[in-house]
Amino acid sequence: MDNPQPNNPLHGITLEKILLHLVEQYGWEEMGRQINIRCFNHDPSIKSSLTFLRKTPWAREQVEKLYVESLKNW
Repeated sequence: MDNPQPNNPLHGITLEKILLHLVEQYGWEEMGRQINIRCFNHDPSIKSSLTFLRKTPWAREQVEKLYVESLKNW
């Protein structure tokens, strides 16, 4: 049975798409200010950020929260 989640803004969105959106909207420097993690502040890249965020649930939660907040302002 198909279970759509119309109230979940993260449903169907990959972590990579979230990062690409945030980089486009804020840039690495601002993301690093809002979420102080090394992969945003030192030689940032999508690949290194994906690797870190997939292994670090607390950081991924913060990135997802920033993404949801950014949708309100977009």
